[in-house]
Order: sequence, then structure tokens, then C-alpha cells
Amino acid sequence: MSAPWITYRPEIQVLDCTIRDGGLVNGHHFDDNFVRTVYQTCIEAGVDYMEIGYKNSDKIFSHDKFGNWKFCREEDVCRALGDIVDSVKLAAMIDAGRVDWKNDVLPRDRSIFTTMRVAFYVHQLSEAVDMIRDAYEKGYEVWANLMAASTAKEIEIDQALEILSQTPASVLVVVDSYGSMYAETIEHLVKKYLRFGKETNKEVGIHAHNNQQLAFANSIEAIIHGANRVDASIGGLGRGAGNCPMELLLGFLRNPKFKIRPVFAALDQIITPIRKQIDWGTAPEYIITGQINQHPRAAIETRENPELRDHYLEFYDRIVSES
Repeated sequence: MSAPWITYRPEIQVLDCTIRDGGLVNGHHFDDNFVRTVYQTCIEAGVDYMEIGYKNSDKIFSHDKFGNWKFCREEDVCRALGDIVDSVKLAAMIDAGRVDWKNDVLPRDRSIFTTMRVAFYVHQLSEAVDMIRDAYEKGYEVWANLMAASTAKEIEIDQALEILSQTPASVLVVVDSYGSMYAETIEHLVKKYLRFGKETNKEVGIHAHNNQQLAFANSIEAIIHGANRVDASIGGLGRGAGNCPMELLLGFLRNPKFKIRPVFAALDQIITPIRKQIDWGTAPEYIITGQINQHPRAAIETRENPELRDHYLEFYDRIVSES
């Protein structure tokens, strides 16, 4: 349903992706206290879901290189959260091609998780459908995250949505992986996802990246046109330029259940200190990759190299010549 931006919609629910998307910045090496603080913040702020990380396969990724939240083993989650497990729903992302979903995703009655978000590119649709059905049959709420929609052809998106609309996924998420989308594209895709999902009563979500400083604006745009599931992270923590900042989103939403003060407390307590250790957020390198609709990996690599970062013209000329 389309609604003016000033309208209060109780149907809107918020998912915190601080740990999951933020883990892409530091190899998923958050300590238990950091994770517990984010979860406590979600409880106090009235956030509906917390996405705590990936359930990637340890046959593909090394525990020596990546931290606990790359794998989200049940014992690690339970240890980190301790006895504060609350009504906030715990979600994990399962990546097509990167997870042994038949074995690593336990039946719901043996798991602390309530929700699985299946992430996939359009060429991985067949496996994604199998993953969605498997997770649903195991008892989970399932979301479908079609990544890099900005690089997929219109007919590919239509075909994918036609198939996804017949799966048990309850949410179809518009994902601006490269932070390249503008308001017109967000409107177009949200309306398209709603149209395909209408027959089977699916909600539409938005996951925005901030390469062009549009993650918050694009999240608002999605809400205006009917998206009722919105991703955000504390301090915008996330891969590259980061995500829609939770403190902005909750300040915009008019639902009295959301409390913004705990988010500012978390910014003080855990986000500001790690800014001295890891790099994320708006930078010219991310603006450039966003403008040309390119994955930010080149920008990330450049920002991580002290000899290359902040040489913007050199980066621009190199990226444009290669694109």
C-alpha cells in the first residue's frame, strides 16, 4: 500500500544488520560484549529483528581467518547473548553457494534463530528457491534477498520475482548492493516487488547502501511506496560506505514503540571506539563506485591500502578506464 511519508504505519518493522553487514568490515571479529550490546540496544529501541551474521560453511571459509559471526554456530550465539534473549527475532543470512544449508541450518526447534534471509544473485535463483523451501520446512520465517538488483536485466528480475512469489518466503527485499540507486529506481522496484508478491501476501523490504549518501533517503522512498520491512545499522556500520543509519531511521518513523535514545547510547559505548580501528562510511572512493554501479571491492581495497587511499583522482581514472 502506498502512503504519504507523514503517515504512521504500524506494519513497518525494522531489522538491525549491524553485526551481519558490519562483519564485512572486520572479518566478523566482534567480541561477545559488542554483540550483546547491539542486541540489548535492539531490545530497548523496540527493533523487531537482529541479523547477527552469516551461516557460511566452514568447509569454504576458515575459522582462522573469520570470526564467529561468519558462521553463527548456535553455541556462539547463545554464549554471546547469555540470558537476555528477548522478543527481538534473531536472523541469520544464508548465502547461495557459500553455505551447506542442508546441514548447517538446523530445524527451528533446535535453534535460537527465528528467521533465515536467503541471499543470492539472479543466476543462483534455482538454488535460492531450494534454500527458501528448506528453511521454511524446517520452521523458519524466510526472506528472499535478491542481491545486486541494479545490475540485473529487467526481464531477469521479473522472472525471478514470478518464481519467488510462489515460494514460502514471506518478504521480498529490494537490495541496493552497490549504493547506486536513486529514488526513481527504488520506487520502480518496490512497486514491482509488491505487484509480484501481492497474490501470495508477501511484504517488501529495503536494504540500502550509502555509497552516494542515499541509504536513508532511499529507505524513506521505499517506505513511501509500501515497503514495510526496513534494514538499518547502528552508526550505519556496514560494508564499504555502510547502510542506512539506525539513528536516522528511528528518528523518522512515527511508531511510538521505537526509542531512539538507546541507539545514541550504543553509538557512545561501542561504535565511536571502533571507528579508530576499522574504516567504513562515506568516502569519495565509494561515491565513485556507486555512481558507476560497480561493486565496491576496488574501493574497499584502496581504502585499506595507506599508499592508495585518499588519492581520489587516481582512483577515479583507474576505475573509469576499467569499467
